[in-house]
Amino acid sequence: MSAILLKALIAYLLGSVIGSLVIGRMRGVDIRAMGSGNPGATNALRTQGKAIGLTVLVIDMSKGWLATGVLAPWAPPVLAASPAAVQAWSAPACGIAVMLGHLYPLWFGFRGGKGVATLIGAVLGVSGWLALAFVLAWLASVILFGFVGLASMVGAVVVALVSACGTFPAQDALMTFTFLAAALIIHAHRGNLARMRAGTEARARRLWLLGARR
Repeated sequence: MSAILLKALIAYLLGSVIGSLVIGRMRGVDIRAMGSGNPGATNALRTQGKAIGLTVLVIDMSKGWLATGVLAPWAPPVLAASPAAVQAWSAPACGIAVMLGHLYPLWFGFRGGKGVATLIGAVLGVSGWLALAFVLAWLASVILFGFVGLASMVGAVVVALVSACGTFPAQDALMTFTFLAAALIIHAHRGNLARMRAGTEARARRLWLLGARR
């Protein structure tokens, strides 16, 4: 169990490295004081341009993938190897930890992003099919409703449902990860939900086909 805790701690510290805030420090800006205030790829795209937005997306996805795809299966040489039944929980622990690092980053005063790109990377490190399910659900939601935040929540919930309905290795551990991750994504987007209820949430009009028809 100590090996999993060590890897989860490393994953949290990795998650605390937020792409937009690292780049912002080099450029002398704090993206949390710009646009929507969210230090994620979408706000970076809107306020800093396509190149910065794409770079932030790659960084935030990569740390999620590193946490579950590289760090989780790693066997620390200084610690005894975990039994297979325990090791199955390594990827979920690292996945949740890297997301918590992104939401509450140690390096940036515990004021982080919403964890969507990091979740996609973490899911990709576990299962390419689950990552594809997220992307398809996200695209369908944006096209139908135009809300990026809503699409992110729908994508996370779809991943959780697919993990429950499909057949995957270590399914109990995987379901725990995906349902906790979906809860974190919904919690992180509570402001978006409030703005949608108030009718003030911005829409992605270039992708929103229903809006383009009006």
